[in-house]
Amino acid sequence: MTTLVFGHKSPDTDSTGSPIIWAWYINEMKGGQAEAVLLGEPNTEAAFILKRWDIPKPRIIADVDDAQACVIVDTNNPAELPANINRADVRAIIDHHKLAGGLETRSPIDITIRPVACTATIMHDLMGEDATRMPDRMKAVMLSCILSDTLEFRSPTTTPRDRQVAEALAHRLGLSIPDYAAEMFAAKSDVSSFSDAQLLRMDSKEYAIDGTRFRVSVLETTSPATVLERKAGLIETMAQVAAEDGVDQVLLFVVDILNEQSTLLVPNDLVRGVAARSFGAETGGDSVVLPGVVSRKKQIIPNLRV
Repeated sequence: MTTLVFGHKSPDTDSTGSPIIWAWYINEMKGGQAEAVLLGEPNTEAAFILKRWDIPKPRIIADVDDAQACVIVDTNNPAELPANINRADVRAIIDHHKLAGGLETRSPIDITIRPVACTATIMHDLMGEDATRMPDRMKAVMLSCILSDTLEFRSPTTTPRDRQVAEALAHRLGLSIPDYAAEMFAAKSDVSSFSDAQLLRMDSKEYAIDGTRFRVSVLETTSPATVLERKAGLIETMAQVAAEDGVDQVLLFVVDILNEQSTLLVPNDLVRGVAARSFGAETGGDSVVLPGVVSRKKQIIPNLRV
């Protein structure tokens, strides 16, 4: 049986690239049979990387069958995975997020969760010498994942190991990290073709905080003004998206990559209270700037209070 390798819903660069990398490793280095798949359309940056390195977009699946062999990467949260995941045959998990709980497996499995910024960094180290045998386009995907998840080393999640791996890959590829990261972030910032609802779901994860269910969305951009020009429409659409997705509230953080800060949209008193209790930010308007806040994993989710 072919093993499916996939990351989380609303796939970003890491959840698009890491399945591709690990499926290559299983197929080419371990003599297995694997296929990278996605749980949704990749975001604009991930789509750019696939095109830039001439990699076919993995097929998108809605669910997994009973007993389907699979490897989960870049998440361990059942809320971000196919509905039938606990009836599948999960063989391994490779991740860099906190344990969420709730996954059940048919037998003991390999689990690797390490406190680094990117799943691809872990994969590089798990491969050992085989990492040097990756073709250039796999090395490029791995570099792209690391630069995306670290925001070109600006994110507080960045570790020395992430930087070491990225710099070594860039050297082998003959790429300038600042120049290539600028290409990536420009692609990530081009959201002109997406509806407000699509933007709210583009890079989004569900979390429950003290009984309140949030869809916590981030839009990382080098042009925050372009997104904030659509503030009224985004705020108006939040209630619709929350109702359709079965959550109490959408939280949208527009991350300004270059200035290393976020703008949180404030549609109502619930979010106003979240801003005050979570970040000490008081606002009477419809948005608030949060200096230094750029990481959902390390700065946003751990601090959320209602």
